[in-house]
Amino acid sequence: MSEPSTRVQKTIATMRSVRPTILPSLLLCDFANLEKEVHSLEEAGVECLHLDVMDGNFVPNMSYGMPIVSAIRKVTDLMLDVHLMIREPNIYAPQFVDSGADLITFHIEASPAPTDLLAKIRSQGVAAGLAINPSTDMGLLLPFVGECDLVLVMSVEAGFGGQSFNPIALNRLSELRKMHGADLLLEVDGGVNETTVGQCTAHGADLLVVGSAIFRQADYCQAMTRLRREMQPSR
Repeated sequence: MSEPSTRVQKTIATMRSVRPTILPSLLLCDFANLEKEVHSLEEAGVECLHLDVMDGNFVPNMSYGMPIVSAIRKVTDLMLDVHLMIREPNIYAPQFVDSGADLITFHIEASPAPTDLLAKIRSQGVAAGLAINPSTDMGLLLPFVGECDLVLVMSVEAGFGGQSFNPIALNRLSELRKMHGADLLLEVDGGVNETTVGQCTAHGADLLVVGSAIFRQADYCQAMTRLRREMQPSR
């Protein structure tokens, strides 16, 4: 087995071993104290960090790019899960590989023929997956799920703040789990909090992206404990 393939398998095995698990979305962290924030999350028992990359084109907001991913990679050994909400992932995904990502997802809406890019990311030793918005027909995604290490089911439209959790995500998680079994990692992002986290895990979610339910709380350890308490076994 080649070294890149070995690295991908190690990443996937690690994520399977800790599921279900909370992935804090660093979009809401204190970037003026980035290293301190990361270490606080480590102390709270986090296994993986979620990094939302927005380009102001595919989605109407902008966030951060490769320099932030590189900076985080330098201060932690935690897994880095990079979610590309960008128009041309084929151009930029390799640069996020070089920046230290362990997992990369990009949107089926931005890359409707994703086979080559999925293979390219994996050939560089990084787990690769597809993300899908609630309003997008699942028929666009399903033909490519077998080529993915993970699928990110959005429970809000990517790039828009202040949205409520869309329960269509629960149906999609259940559908994907029934179709592809336990090997496929299922991730959910958007409106995941103490109220919805249990529903997500009960419907098959492995990786749960959480923002305000952690970063708008005074104590990250307590926030993580409350979220974990609400998790339910998969059906």
